[in-house]
Amino acid sequence: MILNIRILSRLLPAATLLMLVAPGADAITAVQKKKNAAKHVALLRRKAFPAVKPKATSFRPPAKVEPADGDYTEGEDQEVRRAAVAALGTRNGTVVVTDANTGRVLTIVNQKMAFKSGFTPCSTIKIPVALAALTESLVERETPIRLSRQTRITMGMTEAIATSNNDYFARLGEKLGFERVSYYAKLYGLGEKATLDVDAEQPGTIVATPPKYGGIGIMTSYGLGFSLTPLEYAAVMGTVANGGTLYYLQYPRTPKEAESLVPRVKRTLDLESQIESVRPGMMGAVEYGTAKQAGFDPNEPVYAKTGTCTDATTYQHLGWFGSFAQKGERKLVVVVLLAGSKTFNGPVASSVGGQVYKALESQGYFSKAQPISPVAMIGH
Repeated sequence: MILNIRILSRLLPAATLLMLVAPGADAITAVQKKKNAAKHVALLRRKAFPAVKPKATSFRPPAKVEPADGDYTEGEDQEVRRAAVAALGTRNGTVVVTDANTGRVLTIVNQKMAFKSGFTPCSTIKIPVALAALTESLVERETPIRLSRQTRITMGMTEAIATSNNDYFARLGEKLGFERVSYYAKLYGLGEKATLDVDAEQPGTIVATPPKYGGIGIMTSYGLGFSLTPLEYAAVMGTVANGGTLYYLQYPRTPKEAESLVPRVKRTLDLESQIESVRPGMMGAVEYGTAKQAGFDPNEPVYAKTGTCTDATTYQHLGWFGSFAQKGERKLVVVVLLAGSKTFNGPVASSVGGQVYKALESQGYFSKAQPISPVAMIGH
């Protein structure tokens, strides 16, 4: 047998000889290639979002915090504030509630955190990416997108938003390219202050080049390369809620300012058809997807998008929940950001947001007449 192999080795290529003596070799090679590809993707994700290690300098939030301490609240809607404070409890986080019809900020719990320069948006970035891809006619709501080159599995936008599928949005990012992703992010208000009248607010940021590890795909699926503030996210959710008007958020400092608030439009965006395409996925997120802890009610649906990841700068665990609900003439936006604890994620943030809605509904908030002053109608 040894002699035969030696003779064959002179006559046949090495690859053919290997197949003769080891018939399963190319099958093993195919399996190994898949394993290597999987390891490569895992390596990219580890480099982009390093694991949090228990170092002395690592962020360790206290077991209990009082996030509302130090907030200035005189001009807030006190009923909304009470609901938000109770829902957040002693978690390290912030809750922002706004009126989507006017841009008025109704409450900000933990203003110190809300006014910071931003956090990695995680999967919240998928809503701007979806709107951009729809605007560019690269995809329609039911267009099946192949999730990777290694599989024939496809998915449409509704399921991808509801379940927050990373591969789907990485493919959309590749179709859009870095320049268009950046353009639309800026158009929707990312990377700039959301408020008109809050000096303490710091804007989020958008990188000038794609992330080194993972490129545009990881930027449009995990949000790497952006920093997003809760106020910016509230402005985006308000735009989706009202059909395309991006308002300056205004935070009244007194009840008198609240009564005389005049809505100010930052940009009017032609997004009506695109919004109709993303809303089913946002409702699906609450019905059966990543935001189901918010609590689904088919008679009074909440539309939402969550986000879960490790912040690229501070390595804190993040849980995002951005949402809106409409009942009657009221359109309310609720944004929750939790940071620090390993237990924090998008589903947990959605449970906080859901409690805000439930508390306000139980108090009849949505059925109350919404006061509109003559001054507030000017330029609206």
